[in-house]
Amino acid sequence: MILTTPRLTLRPWIDQDLDAFAAMAADPAVMVDAPPIDRAATLAKMRRYQGAYADHGFTRWVMEDKAVAFLGYTGIMPIGEGHPRAPGVEIGWRLTRAAWGHGYVTEAARATLDDAFGRCGLTEVLSYTAADNARSQAVMTRLGLTREPSLDFTAAYDGADWTGLVWVASRPFPRDSAVNPG
Repeated sequence: MILTTPRLTLRPWIDQDLDAFAAMAADPAVMVDAPPIDRAATLAKMRRYQGAYADHGFTRWVMEDKAVAFLGYTGIMPIGEGHPRAPGVEIGWRLTRAAWGHGYVTEAARATLDDAFGRCGLTEVLSYTAADNARSQAVMTRLGLTREPSLDFTAAYDGADWTGLVWVASRPFPRDSAVNPG
């Protein structure tokens, strides 16, 4: 399964993605909302994404430009058991610094949501971020997600409490005719 947009390719993870993924995950500027992670933790995360694709047919997709450069990821994942918003599905993204400011996340997230509501048959996808993450909140707004304060939550991550502000994407979602599943 491959999703394409006018500028991007979104595809499942392969083992050759680990080096670029590990470099991104070790960058403190990229990981401003979470501690940078080492190669072993990055590999575990990549395996989780591969497992989600095998089990559900969706994942956090690898995001590449037309030159096949790794830009980061975007996609949907099942919300883990024990999470305050479980069960459900959440969309997320993370980009290399070089990919910031080009509109890639909005383009890729729109393709992901179109796939989620079309091929995957989902009716609702959540997105959440910290109160100080203005960049992600701007993406959620551009995507037309609805802010839902009644779903905000606090959860422990790595031994520290984190509060998530929640947005909701629901069907019908505005389809983008420029997005093509491949």
